[in-house]
Amino acid sequence: MKRIALVAGITGIGGSQVARELLGHGWDVMGLSRRAPLDLPGVRHISADLLDPSALKAALADVAPTHLFITTWMRQETEAENIRVNAALVRNLLDALSSKKSLRHVALVTGLKHYLGPFEAYASSGTLPDTPLRESQPRLPLDNFYYAQEDEVYAAAERDRFTWSVHRPHSIIGLAVGNAMNMGTTLAVYATLCKETGRPFQFPGSEAQWKGLTDVTDARMLARQLVWAADTDAAKNEAFNIVNGDVFRWSWLWPKLAGWFGVEAAGYSGRIQALEVAMAQDAPLWRQIATRHGLAEPELDRLASPWHTDLDLGRPLEVMTDMANSRRLGFSAYQATDMSFFDLFGRLRAERLIP
Repeated sequence: MKRIALVAGITGIGGSQVARELLGHGWDVMGLSRRAPLDLPGVRHISADLLDPSALKAALADVAPTHLFITTWMRQETEAENIRVNAALVRNLLDALSSKKSLRHVALVTGLKHYLGPFEAYASSGTLPDTPLRESQPRLPLDNFYYAQEDEVYAAAERDRFTWSVHRPHSIIGLAVGNAMNMGTTLAVYATLCKETGRPFQFPGSEAQWKGLTDVTDARMLARQLVWAADTDAAKNEAFNIVNGDVFRWSWLWPKLAGWFGVEAAGYSGRIQALEVAMAQDAPLWRQIATRHGLAEPELDRLASPWHTDLDLGRPLEVMTDMANSRRLGFSAYQATDMSFFDLFGRLRAERLIP
């Protein structure tokens, strides 16, 4: 049967990569976002505001996808607003497609805040989970927009009789501009600024993160699991963690990242030294660097999200993610984490996003 994918959030780290994966497997792919992607030939782009139900329904009037991949969210000032807005964008999208009766499967991308708590209570002492994190762990007794998004998918699946999968990545390492959660590019920009100024490449996070075991998610791994779940009957109506498949310590990886850029690595200093503070005055300097090297993006806040990198690297516990749920069903992909970063850095340089 013909497979027609609609990717919501196609310009993001996850959405752009899943579109590439789908195209590589011969799918028809449509992408939904406010701005068209620049480097995805073969994708039909649809511009729409997910928070405007009438305009969204009109934009999707002639669209009847068999599979929907929801890879987008909108950050708000409070968790209550996160819930209101991000539940609405999922609900509006599913409602706009409901009357077509074309959907066979919906995949929702969320993340480890499912286990660690929302921004307002992130990894706080009262909510620290056991690790490694497992899909069988119950929801936290806290309001969380990921839970609200899941509930919208579950309700629409019951109404419209499609299957679903939920995918929970750790920090996603991949290429995107204007993304709110972008550790790989943030660290690349930070290293570039350190090289420019002679500052050491200072690890900004906690002792627990520096010394403890952790993992991350290459965007290519996320894309592979999304397509695998869409194509695998046994994977229907399941939630899946998704990480690279290896574990590491930042004390091992940090000097390797510094070496790629030729800067001095400085480890945990005895206290958290937030990137948001370290980079707070660097926007004018980045514009100078961009002008001198002819870079494609002169605005620092379009590339770097230091607040979110601080959130991840400042956690008071080591965070490892169990992938047994998808492994037992046959998902066997693997990605070495150091190469996730090095591949990304190479792409950033090739795209003239770093010098």
